[in-house]
Amino acid sequence: MPSVRVLLFASYADALGASAIDVELTPGARVRDILSSVLARSGAHRLPPSPMVAVNAEYAQMDDLVTERDEVAIIPPVAGG
Repeated sequence: MPSVRVLLFASYADALGASAIDVELTPGARVRDILSSVLARSGAHRLPPSPMVAVNAEYAQMDDLVTERDEVAIIPPVAGG
């Protein structure tokens, strides 16, 4: 089955114990499906239910399609001051 690489940063990488994970793709997979798979993993309870997601370095909507050629990133909140 095809998969997509999901990049994790900062506290999200810490929560899931990796800076990247592979998620299996089903035909017609959307961002929400990828996010659901990530949130089902051990340690993901520390992530918010609706984090920001980027596909190919562009902010994505939950209904956007994802293919195995895409790179998905889950973006943690950024604080500044």
